[in-house]
Amino acid sequence: MDRLRGWPATLREGPVCLRPLRLGDVRVWRETRLRNADWLRPWEPSNPETPLFRTGLAPYISMVGTLRREARQGLALPWVVTYGGRFAGQLTVGAIVWGSARSAQVGYWIDGALAGQGITPTALAMAVDHCFFTTGLHRLEANIRPENQASRRVVEKLGFREEGIRRRQLHIDGAWRDHICYALTVEDVPGGLLVQWRRARESATHGGSPVEEV
Repeated sequence: MDRLRGWPATLREGPVCLRPLRLGDVRVWRETRLRNADWLRPWEPSNPETPLFRTGLAPYISMVGTLRREARQGLALPWVVTYGGRFAGQLTVGAIVWGSARSAQVGYWIDGALAGQGITPTALAMAVDHCFFTTGLHRLEANIRPENQASRRVVEKLGFREEGIRRRQLHIDGAWRDHICYALTVEDVPGGLLVQWRRARESATHGGSPVEEV
């Protein structure tokens, strides 16, 4: 596949927006990552190509180039998350496999100053719907450290299935860490995940079970 179907795409739900990653985001990306160093460090892969806390701009430029190249090859969907027009974080669908699998993995991070407003599950629901109903993927995985309760709540409230532990799957914060595999397939969300998430929030607003925001 030379190009992902429907990419580049900008997706919007109220004040939450997913838009393609741009070189022009470099300074706000760097400032946000540095300010959130303690918030992100326990969950971030120890990747020499995109170190968390360098002060230079080269790591970001390298990352954008890599992700854009992977997008052109049909291997990744890199988005910036914005909230009310403000840079809020990043969501990337990567490791896309075509053929008989049509699967991918999703990762995300959010500015700690904006946590607790439902931004992350809304952004993830939009991304899932785009992957399933526009791009043509069949399965999405999110692999999350057992200790990362905030990230686990995001996928659990959206209905991702827990499928077990992947032992020492990724090098995180200086050591090989276990991850819990969560997954969804297109059959799980026949009417779209964003619709399900809207209904859950509306139910909470009108006296149903509370939905904890992340």
